[in-house]
Amino acid sequence: MVDVKNPASSIDEGYAVDTHEDRPALAAMLMIGALALLGFQDSLIKLTSGEVSLWQFQLLRSSCNLVLVLLLSRYYRGGFHPLPKRIWAVALRSLFLVGAMIFFFGAVPFLKLSQIAAGLYVFPIFVGVLSTLVLGEKVGPRRVMAIMAGFAGTILILKPGTADFQLYALMPVAAGLCYAATILTTRKLCREEHPVALAFGASVAFIIVGVTGIAITTIASPEEFAVSWPYLFSGWHPLGIYVAGIVIACSCLNLTANIGLTRAYQRAESSWLAPFDYSYLVFATFWGLVIWGDIPDFLSFAGMSIIAGAGCYVAWRERQEKNLHQVELNRVLR
Repeated sequence: MVDVKNPASSIDEGYAVDTHEDRPALAAMLMIGALALLGFQDSLIKLTSGEVSLWQFQLLRSSCNLVLVLLLSRYYRGGFHPLPKRIWAVALRSLFLVGAMIFFFGAVPFLKLSQIAAGLYVFPIFVGVLSTLVLGEKVGPRRVMAIMAGFAGTILILKPGTADFQLYALMPVAAGLCYAATILTTRKLCREEHPVALAFGASVAFIIVGVTGIAITTIASPEEFAVSWPYLFSGWHPLGIYVAGIVIACSCLNLTANIGLTRAYQRAESSWLAPFDYSYLVFATFWGLVIWGDIPDFLSFAGMSIIAGAGCYVAWRERQEKNLHQVELNRVLR
């Protein structure tokens, strides 16, 4: 799953925004490559769901991430202190990101990776809704129609009212809601934070949640839940070399992918890159097929196509509106 999608936008304490010209083609390749790595990482995490608990895995992976982040902060352009400028803002962003991760990976043992990815990628719908309700931004009728289309795609995938529907199928959608809140928090409150500081905050938050989850499930988790839902309601499991290797691999894949995503957003506008973001749906389906033999049914394919189409339309409209605003601004300044 994607952790960092919006790079900082100021110059401070060793972090200078890349002033080179935009390179959209390079940015698109970086994003597609990063999402391929993230899809592979998520499929590896599914392999461990029968060996460790969610809390144990997040604790171990986040600890590896934290070590790698501290190493990066030491050698990044001569050294950088990963502490954020506004701790409360980074803490809030990390809290939303933790929620997204818990709901996303919590569904791993029960759903196909393509279904989880499709549920997550309703986040542009939630971004539009939250932008209106929380930030007071205007949403035009065309964007409302795109949001409704994305919702319809979600219905096709979840299939409520049928025998295939289970309550845990809503977990990826909840992950999409939390991820939308993460994006808005990053955009509005953390624009001046260094990407390494954001990664540092997220790693610390996941370590805290991992330790807390292990403690609570070990002390207070009902035994029947621990037996029926061990991935969510059990604590620490014996750690084999096989699982340890997957944890380290996932940590390296995660950090490499997020560096690639950050670099991509430094080389092109987000509205240009947004359609390429949906390539994750393709990679999630591909890795699910290769590793697990999972093939989405026709309705799921249709739902993913509608969600991707609606998200791309929203991105295109944002780009058009930005271009029109820039043209008007240039006219006024002449």
